[in-house]
This record gives sequence, structure tokens and C-alpha cells, in this order.
Amino acid sequence: NVMLKDVVSTVYKGGYKIEVTFEDGVTGIVDFSKYLNQGGVFDKFEDIDFFKDFSINKELGVLTWGDEEVDIAPETLYAEATNSPLPDWMTQQQDSPPNLSLQPTS
Repeated sequence: NVMLKDVVSTVYKGGYKIEVTFEDGVTGIVDFSKYLNQGGVFDKFEDIDFFKDFSINKELGVLTWGDEEVDIAPETLYAEATNSPLPDWMTQQQDSPPNLSLQPTS
């Protein structure tokens, strides 16, 4: 029973902060600056203009950047926005603590 956590709207809040609203009505601000040290595709976030050019993939309910080369799972955003743990089905697949590992979807 995966809850509906699709992203329905976003508001850029300056720096690396984006206010995200989910389809269940929950809203929270996610600070993406922590992704800067993740490396890989997230190196692109060092260009703030690239970072600010985000959009919502309506079909998947995910936040994407560029030509959808960078996207972050709504469950991860939801946990960040609400300061709540990731759902069990996501943390079971990870060896490290969920608060420290923000895995890009690939």
C-alpha cells in the first residue's frame, strides 16, 4: 500500500530550496544543497541556473532537471519535506541509514 506522494506543484525558494506540494496535500521545503556532494549527475547542481530550471514530470510525479537527466523520487522528496523516514520498502534496499543516503533514481 504505497501512499500517493506524487509532486503536484513546486515553488522555488532561493538557493537550493524548493517548496514541494504532494498530491495528498502535504507541503514542505526541501534543501537540495546536500546533493552537491553526491557527485555524478548531481554535479550539475553546482550551476545554480541548471538547478533553478526544474520541472515536474506529471506522469511519474517526480521532480526533474535538464532533459530529465536528473530526477529525484517523490518518496525521497516526501521524507525530506516532512522530516519523516523513508517508507520501509525503500530503506530495506539500502545498507546505510536513510537519513544519510539520498539515492538518485536511475
